[in-house]
Amino acid sequence: MEPPSLDNPDFYINRELGKLAFDRRVFEQACDLNTPLLERLEFLCISCSNLDEFFEVRVAGLIHQIRYGAARNTPDGLSPTETLARIGVEAHALVADQYRLLNEDILPALEREGIRFVRRMEWSEAQTAWIKKYFDDRILPIVSPIRLDPAHPFPSILNKSLNFIVSLKGEDAFGQAGEMAVVQAPRLLPRLIKLSDATHHGEEGSKRHDFAFLSSVIHAHVSDLFPGMEIIGCYQFRVTRNSDLFVDTEEVDDLMRALVGELPSRRYGEEVRLEVADNCPDDLVEFLMRQFGLAKEMVFRVNGPVNLHRLRALPNLVERRDLKYPPFTPGLPARIGQGRNTRLFDIIAAGDILLHHPFQSFAPVIDLVRQAAADPDVLAIKQTLYRVGAKSALVDALVAAARAGKEVTICIELRARFDEEANISLAEKLKEAGAHVVYGVVGYKTHAKMLLIVRREGDRMRRYVHLGTGNYHAVTARSYTDIGLLTADPEIGKDVHEIFMQLTGLGQASHLTRLLQSPFTLHDGLLEFIRREADIARSGVPGRIIAKMNALTEPRIIRALYRASQAGARISLIVRGVCGLRPGIPGISDNIEVRSVVGRFLEHSRVFFFENDGDHRLFAASADWMNRNLIQRVETCFPILDESLRRQVFDDELAIYLKDNIQSWILEADGSWKRQSPAPGEPIVSAQQEILKRLGI
Repeated sequence: MEPPSLDNPDFYINRELGKLAFDRRVFEQACDLNTPLLERLEFLCISCSNLDEFFEVRVAGLIHQIRYGAARNTPDGLSPTETLARIGVEAHALVADQYRLLNEDILPALEREGIRFVRRMEWSEAQTAWIKKYFDDRILPIVSPIRLDPAHPFPSILNKSLNFIVSLKGEDAFGQAGEMAVVQAPRLLPRLIKLSDATHHGEEGSKRHDFAFLSSVIHAHVSDLFPGMEIIGCYQFRVTRNSDLFVDTEEVDDLMRALVGELPSRRYGEEVRLEVADNCPDDLVEFLMRQFGLAKEMVFRVNGPVNLHRLRALPNLVERRDLKYPPFTPGLPARIGQGRNTRLFDIIAAGDILLHHPFQSFAPVIDLVRQAAADPDVLAIKQTLYRVGAKSALVDALVAAARAGKEVTICIELRARFDEEANISLAEKLKEAGAHVVYGVVGYKTHAKMLLIVRREGDRMRRYVHLGTGNYHAVTARSYTDIGLLTADPEIGKDVHEIFMQLTGLGQASHLTRLLQSPFTLHDGLLEFIRREADIARSGVPGRIIAKMNALTEPRIIRALYRASQAGARISLIVRGVCGLRPGIPGISDNIEVRSVVGRFLEHSRVFFFENDGDHRLFAASADWMNRNLIQRVETCFPILDESLRRQVFDDELAIYLKDNIQSWILEADGSWKRQSPAPGEPIVSAQQEILKRLGI
């Protein structure tokens, strides 16, 4: 009997549906009563933001494929039309659950804690007066209502902006009848308005936090925008647009200039979704659908603000630490200690240093660049930057180094999605300081996280390197789990030097001794490691693979894992988001377990372990096991060579996650995810909390 083909679509899970499934797992954190209340709201907002981006990029891509006949073959066999139909069902169910949770659970729970969102009908006399003055002073002067008639066509609607469709009756100042208008809420206005304490009464009121939604305030005073007209109805709506930028890198002379010209189009890209108040009459909804060219499946009627993501501002507007996660101060590796005068070059020269974020501080990376900028023996600094944040101490240190006369070379990825504008500004700032700035390689995003410092020590040059799984972003380093390695290993230093030579110059790819690199050796290297575990298992020796990543979709990698499972190798995958592999298929993936951990911190590190017949190999990487990372980007995968550090990474990034029974989900053979819970008498294990305990935090 012929063995089943590993190309069978039944063996694969659709990528887009996998992304929606991840968003559902994030949403479930908002439903978890063990999560602090304001953190539950945060998870709800994150799930909404994730859904926004999903429509802006993934759904927009599917619509583009359907509209222009550019359908792509996917391993799961679903056509773009079929995928879009499935998305419609799943997304509508998720949105309904999001608003149900908000209205029936989170808002009442907040009110019990003295944090109220006061509805228009419930405003007190004092609140009504205060809100009226707020509207007159801060909203009315900057809002421009637009009537709809032959002289006033339907206005351009900004991506994800708050708008109102208003139906009216009566005549205007020119004696002309008006039936419909649009009101656009300026983006600079806060969506949450904290009501003055003066509107509270008594001691109890002084401890209360009352808020009104901007949408409620505009709705309550919409008649002031149309004096003398009768308001028949006023309904909020929001449009989501295609936000993926396209620049033909083969056809432009200057990538930065091309992106600057393309950025404004993101605000007015092709419409992909309409959100509208659930009480909006059908005829007005159909009118909006016609304006935006959207089918009914892409229309979402919602019971509440059309942009729940804006509720994310609430935790910063109320001082309620008891409703948030307990604060913690990231630690430092013992060899670095707490002193700010620590000479990092001496410490790194004495042995590798591992940084485990967010449990350990990102500060040593910033301090290393600061010390390099001030050190007369440092001759050159080279770094890749993908996402760094608006105000970056690391960038300030690089600017200081350039101004101090160091040879500073920075490779900035201008096409980091939704960070393009910030990265363009960053590039200009570094160029003005005298740094050499390049934008990577035409046709390939530079996603590698590398820092190289060249220092003169006596009669030789020594290279100091930082390699990471996450971005050089001090803010996300406090909320994303990532691995960073500081090393002076000569061979790693030489490898990183060779990669920078590729990024800035011309020439063939050189042989790397320690690192694997996309797009040249990482894909084949991973396939070889997986094949070796399969061969070891066939020989009767246990084969073992444990890998942690954000996403697994690359078909050749999945097929290799299936073959390793068939050979008897035991495979544990910790995949935060999308997993295209289907575990537990008899005769195909019996020996593969897939789990996802969703908790306080966003799991972001990529760590790969291969048993290798006792000669353990453990790598950390900037790359997920996706086609884009392994084939279409510049990525690095680096070994953890120090035995004690290797054990630390294995324990804290892999082993403890396989024991998590609180925040872990197991992927079933049918593609569904099942949340884990401890069996009776079984100890409760939360991987993230366990790591905090281990580090004494």
